Amino acid sequence: MVCAGLLLLAAFAAAAQAPVQAPAGREQAIQSGQQRAGMAYSDLQQAQREAKRAEQEFLNAQEAQRAAQKQAEEMKRQLDGAKKAVDAARQKEAQARKAYDEALDNVDRARQR
Repeated sequence: MVCAGLLLLAAFAAAAQAPVQAPAGREQAIQSGQQRAGMAYSDLQQAQREAKRAEQEFLNAQEAQRAAQKQAEEMKRQLDGAKKAVDAARQKEAQARKAYDEALDNVDRARQR
């Protein structure tokens, strides 16, 4: 019990030695804290706006990428179709050339007889 009493006495002595803020100092500390809280809240709002803007830019870029990918796929289909058309035209040209050469050979053979 004596030990508890000594501890209680020591706590009172420490509390008595702690500086007590004057009411004006307390008000100033409150105002300063409120100003810091207000600035921090403004910073938070700015960061939220920037995050929202960045997210919207990301979504816009993502949509543009999808559109570009879709357009690229369509261009690839057109390219493949054009390549097939070129190949078919060249094959038709080769067949026509062969038929023409055969016809010329027939004319030459007919003249030689």
